[in-house]
Amino acid sequence: MLHKKTIARDISWLAFNGRVLQEAADDSVPVKERIKFLGIFSNNLDEFFRVRVAALRKMLELGNKAKMHLEVDPEKILNQIQQKILIQQKEFERIWKEILRDLKKEHVNLVNDKKLSTAQQQFVLNYFNEEVRSSIVPLMIESLNQFPVLNDKSIYLACTLSKKDEAIPNRFALVSVPVRSLSRFLILPSKINEQYIILLEDVIRFCLPNIFSFFGYDVFSSHLIKVTRDAEIDIDNDLSGSLIQKIEKGLKNRKKGKPVRFVYDKEIDESLLKYLIKRLGLSKANLIPGARIHNFKDFINFPEKVFSNKNLRKKPFTHPQLKNSTSVTSVIMEKDIMLHFPYHSFNSVIDLLREAAIDPEVMSIKITCYRLASKSKIINALTNAVRNGKQVTVMIELRARFDEEANLDWKIHLEEAGIKVLIGVHNLKVHAKLCLIKKKINNTIIHYGFVSTGNLNEKTALVYGDHCLLTSDRQIMADVNKIFNYLENPLKRIGLLSACKILFVSPINMRRQFIFLINKEIKNAKLKKPASITLKVNSLSDHHLIEKLYEASIAGVEVKLIIRGICCMFTEAKRNKKNIQAVSIIDEYLEHARVIIFENNGSKKVFISSADWMVRNIDHRIEVACPILEKDIQQELIDITNIQLSDNVKARILDNNQDNDYVNPRNTKKIRSQIETYNYLSKNASIK
Repeated sequence: MLHKKTIARDISWLAFNGRVLQEAADDSVPVKERIKFLGIFSNNLDEFFRVRVAALRKMLELGNKAKMHLEVDPEKILNQIQQKILIQQKEFERIWKEILRDLKKEHVNLVNDKKLSTAQQQFVLNYFNEEVRSSIVPLMIESLNQFPVLNDKSIYLACTLSKKDEAIPNRFALVSVPVRSLSRFLILPSKINEQYIILLEDVIRFCLPNIFSFFGYDVFSSHLIKVTRDAEIDIDNDLSGSLIQKIEKGLKNRKKGKPVRFVYDKEIDESLLKYLIKRLGLSKANLIPGARIHNFKDFINFPEKVFSNKNLRKKPFTHPQLKNSTSVTSVIMEKDIMLHFPYHSFNSVIDLLREAAIDPEVMSIKITCYRLASKSKIINALTNAVRNGKQVTVMIELRARFDEEANLDWKIHLEEAGIKVLIGVHNLKVHAKLCLIKKKINNTIIHYGFVSTGNLNEKTALVYGDHCLLTSDRQIMADVNKIFNYLENPLKRIGLLSACKILFVSPINMRRQFIFLINKEIKNAKLKKPASITLKVNSLSDHHLIEKLYEASIAGVEVKLIIRGICCMFTEAKRNKKNIQAVSIIDEYLEHARVIIFENNGSKKVFISSADWMVRNIDHRIEVACPILEKDIQQELIDITNIQLSDNVKARILDNNQDNDYVNPRNTKKIRSQIETYNYLSKNASIK
């Protein structure tokens, strides 16, 4: 049960999504990026309803019978969620209207079916007949005994068909908008220096007479609707049946999950709305009135070619110690290398695997994969390794939320290539990001590889801030080897996790080890020695660790937090000797790295980790926190973290009310940490 001295995680999450909305509202952000932030906000909210709102409603229904981590008063939290989301929705609509005005200033016009020129009307009609018509299946829903299952992630035009002379009664119909097979955006013929875009649903709206006129109707109104469903896959503890079968069954059931949200255009015909509510079995709590456009997540892919100002994002660069080397492997045999994405190029990771794939001295490669790129160069390198006679083992987590289906496909692909696939541990997701390469040189076995905070995904590595330690350190790789040996036989080798000497491993000892280090800082503070803790994670909600941070702050330990998402900790209290410095940075790149720094009386201890400080990461996943042993890399991480703590452009204060106030520059130099981090790393690159 959530501790009374913490903020409800779901309310804190809404505050985080509010920070995303702030980026969309910021007129200093390029308009195309503001549109993307609206898309990210919308996508985040969809997942929030699929997972968290659905879970809270289950808690409410089941009460103490719920076999899950219970929140205090789920009904109260659901009411707060509803109120906050309606406020955010109004702000969303205000921002979108503002962006539409700014688009016009850039000569980009989003037009609907009512505002087409004669030439554009003919273009839209031709496009509909050639591309769209074959992709839609209109449904006359009143004639169906069983109402069709409305797919999550899809949008529908709910149509009212009528006759001008009222000779025949009105009818209702549904048309699924085929955004999975066609682009949501159609660029129209336009004048010089002007760009016109119409949405796919408006293409269909314009052509409704072509779809339904043969029924005898001549008046058509249509409004977008969408359903968000409970997306949790229930993997029960029944040992009969394979995990794969259970996931496949869960994926099928997910498509029919209980509706948790029904979003509709508030201008919809009232009789049609009442009909849909009745047929879908919805309650008032499910209903979210909205504007004309839904599924704004598609706007993440708003066509960039309509903008005159192209993407000015700086390209990643090769780590300076790898730039002039013919081999990544030879460098990390000599010393550790820390890659900082997206500033450093992810190609160095791919090159490491490509080198291992063709190196005659390499015997085996073992790697964990949680989320992969759709066209993964990581997998290409591993497949090539098998062809070159290497033993390759991939731990692929089939329960990675919303990637279950993709990972099932990857499992089949990998096995067909001759790769040994591990599919997880009972009741534990494998979230650690590890690679172990085994090499034999003159009868001596050498292990090298990497420990990372982020997924092995070259696409997200362009926009996610993460750290990846390339290393051949014997202590680290010995522990990584133990973890892989455990994963290959988890029922018989559980003791291997406890045998790790340098890595902290969830669920075995990570919380205990961090509490031990926090206690050391508390002891040092009481002895008037230097004492501080700096924590950078995506989310902080584990109440045991929060309690220790409270205790540390009260004892006089300087506590600094950089939390991108959920922060359940109250950072302001009279009993603290110092208020806790807590910020959240939302900017062009998604801050995804986890870094923990302990002052340790002047002999700093620095860790990177795959784990957030949440119950699920600490108790229900295989996670790793890795100490950084080389002093120059330690200092690099400390410097980058200090840059982030100094951010006064994109940093928001995480106060007790989670008001998302920006850090006040106080007439000092403006510091935007992502730009400053790029400058810091690129400067170091030029020096080296």
